[in-house]
Amino acid sequence: MTGSEAAPSFRLAYVPGVTPAKWVKTWNERLPGIPLTLVQVPAAEAPGVLRAGEADAGLVRLPVDRTFFSAIPLYTETSVVVVPKDHLITAADEVSLADLADEVLFHPLDDVFDWDAPPGEPASERPATTADAVELVAANVGLLVVPQSLARLYHRRDLTYRPVVDAPQSSVALSWPEEATTDLVEDFIGIVRGRTVNSTRGRTAEKPADAERKRSDQGGSRQSAGGKTPARSSGKPAARTARTRTGGGKPAKRGKPRRKS
Repeated sequence: MTGSEAAPSFRLAYVPGVTPAKWVKTWNERLPGIPLTLVQVPAAEAPGVLRAGEADAGLVRLPVDRTFFSAIPLYTETSVVVVPKDHLITAADEVSLADLADEVLFHPLDDVFDWDAPPGEPASERPATTADAVELVAANVGLLVVPQSLARLYHRRDLTYRPVVDAPQSSVALSWPEEATTDLVEDFIGIVRGRTVNSTRGRTAEKPADAERKRSDQGGSRQSAGGKTPARSSGKPAARTARTRTGGGKPAKRGKPRRKS
């Protein structure tokens, strides 16, 4: 490597609520010589970060622009309503949007849901962030519907949440610019899809091992074939085998039998 060449590295953007730890651990085990740098970004800014090349791939919330990005959906989250612990809603195991119709619901500017019409009574103003909205819920001035991971991320001891069965849901995906599908991106794709080291696609590093395995297999075949060559070169054993199969070990008689006088 010359002085002008940068050491290989991989930058992974991720949005609030996503926990990439298990995939990072697998990366470090498989590719210890290539550092993985995590870049946390707000959900709305993730596409811009990837477009600008500030990260190689990202764990983002769908939808994304599929004319520019490739995306592999990973999972869909349960939607929940965040409420004070003493709220009446906590008496139920789950609720519907109709149950929230008379409640003030916050709709923060960074809301990850694409509501056709936000449910509940509108608040006097929209909080700037989900974190701000959670603080307002704690102040007993309204409720908030979010993906469950965000309810956990901004958890407070005086708040709890309940699933909302008919609310929109947020899906998380691995996404990257389609024209920038590098070998390292392919490596991370293999990790999130649960591929083993030997099944990971597109890695040059695996080819020598594959070639060595093929040479070993071919060598074994030649040795086996060589072991059979002496048996094929001897005509007598083959003839005995033929007689055993067809005549019970006795040679076949030739010509017509003589008549008795």
